[in-house]
Amino acid sequence: MIRCAVALTVFAAAAEAQSVKLRGDEIVILLSGNTAVGMWDGHAYRQYFDADGTTVFADGEAPSSCGTWRVEGDEYQSIEGVDADWEGRFVMEYGGQWFWVSKTIPPTPFEVIEGKRLVVE
Repeated sequence: MIRCAVALTVFAAAAEAQSVKLRGDEIVILLSGNTAVGMWDGHAYRQYFDADGTTVFADGEAPSSCGTWRVEGDEYQSIEGVDADWEGRFVMEYGGQWFWVSKTIPPTPFEVIEGKRLVVE
């Protein structure tokens, strides 16, 4: 359902397969109340994004960490643990796949699962 709502908006803007940067409102729709699943620094992770702006990051290698997330303009931002500064990334879609993108990391694919799914079922 979430993928469909965002995908219709994104695909309406792209007639052919090309990368599309999500707008802020599309990022909120995609992430709010859902879990991102992917690989980060060689470790599988799951991150839940509560609609109230809290987030929980679980990578299976360390205890889960809590933080805060928001969208400013067209950028996803978060503070996790005791970090002092907001860390920002863009969310891109290409060929039906979501990617985290920033100036400091290469495009990193992830998928979105509806609801809070921090444990593999």
